Amino acid sequence: MADTTLLSLLADVKRLAREYRTLTGKPLGVTGELAEFEAARILGLTLAPPREPGYDAVELRNGKERRLQIKGRCLLDPKKPGQRIGSIRLDHECDAVLLVLLDGNFDAQTIYEAPWQDVVAALTAPGSRARNERGALAVSKFKSIAQLRWRRDTPHPGRV
Repeated sequence: MADTTLLSLLADVKRLAREYRTLTGKPLGVTGELAEFEAARILGLTLAPPREPGYDAVELRNGKERRLQIKGRCLLDPKKPGQRIGSIRLDHECDAVLLVLLDGNFDAQTIYEAPWQDVVAALTAPGSRARNERGALAVSKFKSIAQLRWRRDTPHPGRV
């Protein structure tokens, strides 16, 4: 599929997701796929084949392949506390986890990267049942262990 065809299709998906949310008040369930595409497009990643255990994309850095798990979250109200990202499974390792924060139009605002070992430590720390049993980190917790990798207003993708 040509890049222009894919971009056009994804624009349609974003439009449909917005309309669905407006009509139902619920998400359409495409945030993860859109986040993966946005991360790959912005950071120059290669998406992994569907259902690859433990990672969603690969990146060559200093001649070494890095496996990246990608999570996405659409933040309609960024000030709303307690927003969580999707479940992170610990049974397959990767090198890092990317969190793509999308705006209400499903366009990437920021991308954060956390090393795998820091994500594992945060998920296994005593205290939260949602975190320990379901692998669900709060957006704020993920940001606290991550580095900002990209911001929409940054002129050079991949650098902040």
